[in-house]
This record gives sequence, C-alpha cells and structure tokens, in this order.
Amino acid sequence: MKKELRKAVIAGNWKMNNTPAQTTALINEMKPLVADADCEVVLCVPYIDIPAAVEAAKGSNIKIGAENVHFKASGAYTGEVSTDMLKEAGVEYVVIGHSERRTYFGETDQTVNLRSLAALNAGLKAIICVGETLEQRELGYTETLLKFQTKMALTNVKPEQLKNVIIAYEPVWAIGTGVTATADQADEGNGFVREAIAEAYGAELAETVTVQYGGSMNAKNADELVAKVNVDGGLIGGASLKAQDFSVIVKAASK
Repeated sequence: MKKELRKAVIAGNWKMNNTPAQTTALINEMKPLVADADCEVVLCVPYIDIPAAVEAAKGSNIKIGAENVHFKASGAYTGEVSTDMLKEAGVEYVVIGHSERRTYFGETDQTVNLRSLAALNAGLKAIICVGETLEQRELGYTETLLKFQTKMALTNVKPEQLKNVIIAYEPVWAIGTGVTATADQADEGNGFVREAIAEAYGAELAETVTVQYGGSMNAKNADELVAKVNVDGGLIGGASLKAQDFSVIVKAASK
C-alpha cells in the first residue's frame, strides 16, 4: 500500500447472507473491533439488510454499501434498485460487476460501465470488480483482459470522478474456492489495473486510485497481501461474515 498517495479500503461483501436481525448483531460485534482502524471500513450488504446496517453502524467508522445498482433512475426493471433509493437509505458505496453478477446474472462490461456511471454521477463510491478466469490466465490473457475490463468500466468517467472509484481485482478462479492468488500474483494483477488507469488518465492520477484485491483474502494471508505496493486493501467475502476474522484484516490494512 501507498497510504501517502491513496486510501486503504477494506470492504466486506456479504453476498446473500444475514437477515436484518443477524446484520444488527454482527455489526454491533464488529464496531469495537474496528473502531481504531487506520483505513476505510465498509460493509456491502443485501438490499433487505441496508436499513438495519445503517442503523447499527451509526456513530461508528463503518460505512455501508450495496451489492449492486441499476443504471436507470426508475422504470420497469423488476428486482432492481436505483441510486436514489440507495442514497436515501444511507448507502455510500456500491459493488459493481462482481464475478458472480457476471457469471450468474448476465452482467457485461457494457452494463458494468452503465452502472458505474450511474453510481458516480449520483455521488456514490463505486467498487468496480474486474478479473480473469483460470482458463484465461492459463492462456496468458490476464494483462490484456484486466486492462480491457478496467478501461471499459471507466469509459466516460471524468478524471475528477476517480476519487470515488475503487477497482477490485478478483481473479475468478480465487472467488469462493479457498484458492488465493499469491501475494505476487495479486500485486501483478493490481498493477495491470493501475497501468490501465494510467494509460487512460495519466500515471499521476492512477497513483491516487485505490485498487483492492478480492480473491479469498482472509485473516491468515491479509498481512502478506496488503504489504504489496499495489494492494490497497481488499474486497472480502466469507471472512467479512465473522467479526473477529474481519477485524484481523482491518488491522492488517491499518499498519
């Protein structure tokens, strides 16, 4: 991490877990454990849990995010949620283009870009996910794919909006599999993302953008991962559902 240039962010992505009651209990357990964090602490929760999460996090350093957002302000989009809905509910962050959205729900680079623009234009902070499959990695396409996905996601994003952009490199082969990229692989992937931002916006601006690692970061490997120069925190899945494990990762990013 280079904290002198950019913010370290640890963001939990709860996926489809926890009821509102469980949300309240878990956040209340987490609050004292992360109170002294020297990094941004974010919990991205299912839509149904947002009111409980916002209420439970009041007065703490925990920010609340959503796991998706639609690119239209309103309309006949059953099951979707708009930026205005999220903002009024107290959301500050939103995950966009997670590999599970791309794999199971037809998300494309184009819709990721539209959702990102909608979030940024509404003043939300966008955590935009990019990553390659195992087959793409083995074929040698990692750099090409990460740069393409990053540039596609940032199409028409203004330079001044980059302060609200976080890119999360999440190798698809390391999501929910228990397999983690080595610290060097994570740093390399994050470096490709930063190079893509530099190619689009210049090296100086690219150095200010937070690039997370998002592939099975946990309490055991967090120290090694966040020690890498291009790893500015993590997008945390399963470990964010356990207060103690999540706090260990937050402490690693606070060093």
